[in-house]
Amino acid sequence: MNSVKYIGMDVHKEAISIAVLNSTGKLVMECVIETKAITILEFLKGLRGYLHVTFEEGTWAAWLYDLLKPHVTQRVVGNPRRNALLKEGSKSDRIDARKLAELLHANLLRPVYHGEHGVRTLKELGRSYLAISKDLGRVMSRLKAIYRSWGIPCAGKQVYAPRM
Repeated sequence: MNSVKYIGMDVHKEAISIAVLNSTGKLVMECVIETKAITILEFLKGLRGYLHVTFEEGTWAAWLYDLLKPHVTQRVVGNPRRNALLKEGSKSDRIDARKLAELLHANLLRPVYHGEHGVRTLKELGRSYLAISKDLGRVMSRLKAIYRSWGIPCAGKQVYAPRM
């Protein structure tokens, strides 16, 4: 008997809806658990066999991808815009988790790349640099606006330099 389990997770801030299919595609379990590392890992320890897990790209995806790595056989982060099956029929977290598991079982998911920490760290640093640069420009403009509102001339960058 093939001991592969296909697990679909609909992940949210407070809870994760989970559907588990066996190797033939039959639904064997549905549940809702807390979105906490210990709870997720305890749930996975209760399952036997080769675990194939899928969930959609979102704010929790990178964290969950890294958390699951040593505990499952396969992780697939799906692109929510490409999962047309999820848009059809009734909509609920439970139904979405089941549909994700079915898509994984049928090998119909197109994964979104999730690499190791190095790439993510570089992206976050780049994003932070751009945000800080924009914020600095806004603060400098506001400061000059305050000086102008008081009738104080403030051309150039002299206004930002410390007095000597």
